[in-house]
Amino acid sequence: MPKHFLMCRPDYFAVEYAINPWMHPEIGASRDIAVRQWETLKAAYEELGHKVSLIDPIDGLPDMVFAANGALLAGGRVYGARFAYPERGPEGPAYLRWFAERGYETLEPAHVNEGEGDFLTLDRVILAGTGFRTDVAAHQEAQEYLGRPVVSLTLVDPRFYHLDTAMFPLDGSNIAYYPGAFSPGSLAVLRRMFPDAVLATAEDAEVLGLNAVSDGTNVVINAEASNLQLELKRRRYEVIPIDLSELRKAGGGPKCCTLEIRGENSS
Repeated sequence: MPKHFLMCRPDYFAVEYAINPWMHPEIGASRDIAVRQWETLKAAYEELGHKVSLIDPIDGLPDMVFAANGALLAGGRVYGARFAYPERGPEGPAYLRWFAERGYETLEPAHVNEGEGDFLTLDRVILAGTGFRTDVAAHQEAQEYLGRPVVSLTLVDPRFYHLDTAMFPLDGSNIAYYPGAFSPGSLAVLRRMFPDAVLATAEDAEVLGLNAVSDGTNVVINAEASNLQLELKRRRYEVIPIDLSELRKAGGGPKCCTLEIRGENSS
C-alpha cells in the first residue's frame, strides 16, 4: 500500500553544534550537497508510488530536515515532540502546528520525546526507545493518548541514541536491528518478540544502515550498508540504496528525514 510521508527540505541544514557523537562543527557540512541528496531520497519515495508532503523549513533550525523527530502519528492522532536539547526545541511546536492546521487531533506532550526517532510503529505494538533522549514516562503518555500498546526498550550505545538508528520495521510484524545497541533485558525482549528478525552487523550499524524505511516490499537504505543490503535481498526485499553521507554528518539517514503520516485527520 502506498504510504504518506512528511519531509522538510534542508534549506538551512548545517552542523553548527554537537548534540550527538556524529556531529563535528569544526568539520561542518555542505548544504548544497545535503539538498541534492535529500532530493534523491524524495524522488525515490515518489517513484515507489508514495505520497510526500512538505513542511516549510525554518531559518535557524538546521536539524529540522530530520522530520521523523517531529511527531508520532497513529490512527490520525498526533503525539507531539518535546526535544531534549534546546537547539532543537522550536521544531516540536512547528511540526505540531503543521498538523493542527490540517485538522489533525494533536497532543502537546508533557514529557521529553523525539517523535519517530524513538517510536517505531508496527501493526500491533509501538516499540519505544529510551536511554539517551526520550523519557520512559513519554512511552506511557503516548500509549494513553494513542491507545496502542507500547514496549519500552533501553539503548546503551551513545552512537545509537535514537531507536531509529538501531532498528527499523521491515513490515507490520517484523524488524531489523543491531543487537549491540540494546541493554541485555531489552535484547531478550526483542529476541522473544521477533525470532525471525534481520540482525545487522556493527559495520552496517556504524554507517546508520538501520536508519532505513521499508514499505513491506522495498527498503530505502543508506548506500554504505552493504552486508545488510545483501541480507535484505536474500529475504526477497527490493533494496534502494541512497547516498545521504552529508546528512549523516548530523546523525541522519533516510528514516530521520521521513515522518510517516498514519490515518486520516479529523477534518
